[in-house]
Amino acid sequence: VAARAIHLQSPRATAPCMAINCAALSEQLLESELFGHEKGAFTGATERKRGRLELSDGGTFFLDEVGELKPELQAKLLRVLQERRFERVGGSRTLEVDVRWIAATNRDLRQMIDDGRFREDLYHRLAVFPIKLPPLRDRKIDLLPLARALLERIARDLKRSMPRLTKDAEARLSGASWRGNVRELANTLERAAILADGDAIDASHIWIEDGVTRATPKTDEVRPLAELEREAILHALDVVGGNRKRAAELLGIGERTLYERLKKYDVA
Repeated sequence: VAARAIHLQSPRATAPCMAINCAALSEQLLESELFGHEKGAFTGATERKRGRLELSDGGTFFLDEVGELKPELQAKLLRVLQERRFERVGGSRTLEVDVRWIAATNRDLRQMIDDGRFREDLYHRLAVFPIKLPPLRDRKIDLLPLARALLERIARDLKRSMPRLTKDAEARLSGASWRGNVRELANTLERAAILADGDAIDASHIWIEDGVTRATPKTDEVRPLAELEREAILHALDVVGGNRKRAAELLGIGERTLYERLKKYDVA
């Protein structure tokens, strides 16, 4: 969110803003997503693919969880930062790129440098203008404006009008600890938007994991938990067109757990 705000306030605002989560992909897939690859570069590379770095030329590139980069990719990234050049995986043609770099991490990179797990030269290339963002629980004043901005994006992705937050929903969001920071907030709101199925999100639609998953039902609307769970699963599957992997993500459970629930509730 902060990276996109910086991008939109910069002279590069009309150019692409691309992002990649260094912790979410395997090393080979991360390298391919970042730099692109040529046909035949590895098993399964059936055609040439432009990487996100190439696609963001002239704009902003956000490296999330940069502390998770493996040493080989750290070296390749350093070269791009220094020379503004790179090659696709399996390619020999050098491509030039001009992007504004933004990186984020929740790790202590200086300690990682001392431990030999992060390159000091890469650190100094990235840490030109460091900004320390306190965890969401320490800046509650930002929570509701951020929640509304996230809901706007979620509604756009779901191709529906943006639901409003009731006062009870706002109170529930404000009272949570948000150990997972913005990602947890975004996932919670996405689930709530799916469960709401209307123009308003209230406290009963908000499931927050503070050690134990819990939902707050309306006092005049007590229904069996199994019934609510089955309804939520069916609704999620309907929203994502039957894609079970995506439905599991929206529900905040693993695919295996979803399959077990489908079997339990006799859902085909």
